[in-house]
Order: sequence, then structure tokens, then C-alpha cells
Amino acid sequence: MGAIARTTGLFAFMFGLFIVIGWVVGTVFIGDWLMGMVFFIILAAAFNLIAYFYSSKIVLFSYRAKIVDERQAPRLYRIVKQVAFKANMPMPKVALVPTDTPNAFATGRNPKNAVVAATEGILKTLSDEELEGVLAHEMAHVKDRDILVMTIAATLAGAISIAARFALFSSLSGGRRDSGAGAIMLIAAITAPLAALLIQLAISRSREYKADEEGAMIIARPLSLARALEKLEAANTKKPLRYGNPASASLWIVNPFSGSGLVRIFSTHPPIAERVKRLRLMAGKMGQF
Repeated sequence: MGAIARTTGLFAFMFGLFIVIGWVVGTVFIGDWLMGMVFFIILAAAFNLIAYFYSSKIVLFSYRAKIVDERQAPRLYRIVKQVAFKANMPMPKVALVPTDTPNAFATGRNPKNAVVAATEGILKTLSDEELEGVLAHEMAHVKDRDILVMTIAATLAGAISIAARFALFSSLSGGRRDSGAGAIMLIAAITAPLAALLIQLAISRSREYKADEEGAMIIARPLSLARALEKLEAANTKKPLRYGNPASASLWIVNPFSGSGLVRIFSTHPPIAERVKRLRLMAGKMGQF
């Protein structure tokens, strides 16, 4: 129910932003608020459908991820398979991302359509036990359908930004300035993308803690995941990802764009130190030191 509620709320929030922008653009640019709202309602519905059915393909394409089989990536495939078995979940598709930046993510709208992706760099950086912890974290996202929520958020956040730019262009290129809605349009153009980002942050940070806990329970070794997170934070700070869309940073186990100071301020992830602290406390309760 939690995943369904979050998904419904996300759809409603993004849909509402499209309607507000449509109303402002219709009022200022074409002088017909109803026509503007109808246009953006249709646009919102189209983006929602695209996000639901095709967002995973979009994410995989944006990071150049390739679906691989057991022959092409035997170690990665084997560990994903054993994690899926421990979690009592269907075997997801496995993808490899061609970058030395060590990281991993999962995508797909449900466990039957899930893809677990890992970079070439993470295979070089982590031990089998640490990699198992990371992949268990991603499988926890799959189990809770978090990836549907965040993939939709990433796709629609980009769409909101496009709509906001259109609103800004409309306000700068003329329109019905005497209506007083020009100022509202400027505010909407600035605040809509920020609002979309903030809702991403709120959802993403809370789900990371839960996925850490559930992933650690799947493999029964919280310290393996804790060590992996420490290694990944250090490596991604030194060697951040050079391509891809920062709007989808929340999908990765650690922020792959963490080299930027601005990205740190608007981080989609809770502090690694706090995540590691919680995992170590969890390990202590299990008698592991």
C-alpha cells in the first residue's frame, strides 16, 4: 500500500504542476486559460504513460546500459541470481553499464519487469560479499517497487523542466502582460522544477534507509553493505559520472554526480556516514562486529 500511495501521490503532484503551468501559459501567451490547461493536461497524461511503460528503457539508454547474460557477465549474473534466491524473488534482467565509476541501480515498474544494473567499475572495486550487499539493496528497491516511484519521478521531473522552460519563453516573448499573470508565469517557471526536485529528494532519502535495512537482512551481513557504501562514496567523489541525467541520480545506490558541490546540497541520498552508522548498529544487534 505504501508504494501504491507514493506512486499515486507522485502522479497527482506532477499532474497538478502541469495544470498550473498550462493555466498560466494559456492566460498569458494565448489568452485562453482553458485551452492552455487542456493542452498541458494532455501533455501530462502522455508523459505519465511514457514514464510508466517506458521509463526503464529510457534510463538504461541514457546510461548506455546493455542487458547481459550469464556468459557475458558471469560474476555479476551469479551474484544477482543468488540474491534473488535469498530474497525469494524472480530473477531480474541484468545490465552492465560501460563506465569505470563504481555504482549500481535498479529499474522497472515491478519485480517481473525489473532490471538490476551495475557498472564495470563496481566489479573492479568491490569484493563478492560487498557486491552482494549492493545488489541486495537494489533488489530491496525492486521488492518494494521503489524503483517505479523514482523512475517516474526522474522522467517527469525532466518533463516539468521542459514545461517550465516553455512557460518562461512565453513570458519573455510577449503575451497578455496586462493580465498580471506574467509575474505568476515567471514564478511558475522557476519554482516548478524546484518543486519537482524537492519531492524527489523527500521520497528518495527515506527509501534509501529502508533499502539498506532490507538489503542487509536479505544477505544477513549489514557490514558488507556498510563497507561497500564507504568504498563507493570515496570512488564516486574522486571519479563522478561524466554522462547521464542528474534527474535520475536517485536511482543509483550512491549519487554518481557527487563531485559537484551544488549536487551535494541537493543530494537525492542521505549522508553515507549516517547510512553506515545505521548498518553498523544493525550488525551489532545481530552480534556481528
